[in-house]
Amino acid sequence: GSFAAAYWTGDIPAHDVWQQSRGDQLRALRTVTALLRARLGGLRVFPAVGNHEATPVNAFPPPYVRGNRSAAWLYDAMAEAWQDWLPPAALRTLRAGGFYTAQVWPGLRLVSLNMNFCSQANFWLLINATDPAGQLQWLMGVLADAERDGEKVHIIGHIPPAHCLRSWSWNYYRIVSRFEGTIAAQFFGHTHLDEFELFYDEETLSRPVSIAFIAPSVTTYINLNPGYRVYEVAGSYPGSSHAVLDHETFILNLTEANAAPPGTAPRWRRLYGAREAYGLPTAFPADWDRLVRRMQDDEPLFQLFWFHLHKGHPPREPCGGPCKAALLCALRSGRAADPALCRPLHPALPFPRIQELWHQRRLC
Repeated sequence: GSFAAAYWTGDIPAHDVWQQSRGDQLRALRTVTALLRARLGGLRVFPAVGNHEATPVNAFPPPYVRGNRSAAWLYDAMAEAWQDWLPPAALRTLRAGGFYTAQVWPGLRLVSLNMNFCSQANFWLLINATDPAGQLQWLMGVLADAERDGEKVHIIGHIPPAHCLRSWSWNYYRIVSRFEGTIAAQFFGHTHLDEFELFYDEETLSRPVSIAFIAPSVTTYINLNPGYRVYEVAGSYPGSSHAVLDHETFILNLTEANAAPPGTAPRWRRLYGAREAYGLPTAFPADWDRLVRRMQDDEPLFQLFWFHLHKGHPPREPCGGPCKAALLCALRSGRAADPALCRPLHPALPFPRIQELWHQRRLC
């Protein structure tokens, strides 16, 4: 009864992309939606579109593409499945392009972005990678209206901004900087890991202005425990920041579950709370920036983050110097391919080498 809303950041189907059809994708959409509705009762759920919802995977044509090659088969099914959660205006833009805005509660607006329109794997973006669906222009309008009306905004999506095409990612970074007083929080998924991306002021790249939380996946892909995240957010009252105050991550330990006698009910357990585990005075962007800096020299702290990053089941190969440098750089990088964001870190690692290590560790 203490939960106010659920943010569902995409990727519904299994990842056996070589044997999927539109029928498979729609069955997965309807099945999981029905399960969430049954298990969460009357709790409102705000979904986002993942890259695995389409078939072929990652194929999301811009809205001007019509007919059988369009994504209408998917967006129409989503609008039908989610109509109890979303208002009519949100369903209209969902049908048009897979994105929408809705009020979570008075003073807090949610924006769900279709991050497939920034995806490096979406071949349709070879036609236009800047703003192929007019989504960024639409986003600026929503944020300007929220700023005028005194609303705060939560942004959700699937693919984190730094994983996007460079032109889209840098434009999004500018939007976050412009509306830093309106955007209260950002939430993404896709990587299957427990991490984040920081945003800094564009003038100096030194003042943290926002953070994109990247929650762990429920799926075990690859060699991971299932996990989910619970956020504590400033509530609905006059003048509320609607900011994230803390978060807790819960996992199902598969080693323990598989060793239990047949028929034993799975036992989800709390893995950690962010402020408690990392000694954060608050959970604002500046606190996470200081955490990255602390992890440079505090090896036990970094190893704790590495353990949590993999939901309590890290790879056997330890994270040495180059791996650590690449990970810390990723945590500072809210936009794609910007070596300037990593320069304050030590030891210095050539940016092409950092990008190579990023590519090696990406799962999805």
